[in-house]
Amino acid sequence: MGPIGLYAAVVLIWGSTWIAIKYQLSVSPELAVAYRFVLAAILLLVYCALRKLPMRYSRRDHVFMAVMGLCLFSLNYVFLYIAEGELTSGLIAVIFSAIVIMNMINGMIFFKRRPEMRTVIGAMIGLGGICVIFAPDLARFDLSGGAGYALVLSLLACYVASLGNMISARNQARGIPVMQANAYGMMYGALFLVVYVLASGQPIVFDTSPSFVIALVYLAVFGSILAFGFYLTLLGRIGADRAAYSSVMFPVVALTISTFVEGFVWQDSIIFGVALTLLGNIVILSGRRKTAQIPATPTEQEAQHIQEQDLPVPSVPAMLGVRPCREDVV
Repeated sequence: MGPIGLYAAVVLIWGSTWIAIKYQLSVSPELAVAYRFVLAAILLLVYCALRKLPMRYSRRDHVFMAVMGLCLFSLNYVFLYIAEGELTSGLIAVIFSAIVIMNMINGMIFFKRRPEMRTVIGAMIGLGGICVIFAPDLARFDLSGGAGYALVLSLLACYVASLGNMISARNQARGIPVMQANAYGMMYGALFLVVYVLASGQPIVFDTSPSFVIALVYLAVFGSILAFGFYLTLLGRIGADRAAYSSVMFPVVALTISTFVEGFVWQDSIIFGVALTLLGNIVILSGRRKTAQIPATPTEQEAQHIQEQDLPVPSVPAMLGVRPCREDVV
């Protein structure tokens, strides 16, 4: 699948997961996320085993996959769900769309790459559109009570997710295919979530209703395995800054679905905001990069060869652990 297909799949899947999440609210948010990633991890590990994909990586690589799992598949979700107790979903959408800017900044820090001016301009246009769409939520925002704490948690969740994007870029440059990295990452993230739920003393309950089970399967298979696989593959092809713009498009898809499912009424300000996000989308994706963000994702055979031969991976700083080294594999 090409970059445009990957991008469209990510936006459509993650933009539609909101309706599935609504059917998960019969249990605590943290428990719902734990169920989601436990199931996703099991399915992905079984798939890798059936396909006999190479699964032996160095201890250093396992550390990075574990940290990626904590960042992308657990910590950021825990922070966001806690914050949603004080903030509206509209504010959460505005805050999380800032991952576009955070990916640009982290790309400069970790990969010494300056974003293209086209990407910066498109991101500013798109973020402006998101602010227009959720202007009423922004106008009602009050720092009193727990809102300030929730705002900090939301920003922290966004930055943690951005760090996960950077680590995924490192893993792909190291020669670890997205499928295997996600399998291990979701396993580690799911283990953390289980420990977190048990430590918080929450009662372990499971809703056996068809709506809950169907939503859980959708979120695990489509919202986790497929969407994260598509997104991180896209990140490896077009760069973290441009791939992250998909987060700006999620609310647009959600509003479109809400029009048919819930009778959402489009106001002039919302139409204008959506137009801005679409314009930003066109600006970001219309140009071609002169150089690749990171080395292209290797094939399974190439990845195994890199692991066996400890081949160096150029152009990625040693601070991300991408350097030839001889370590035991597990």
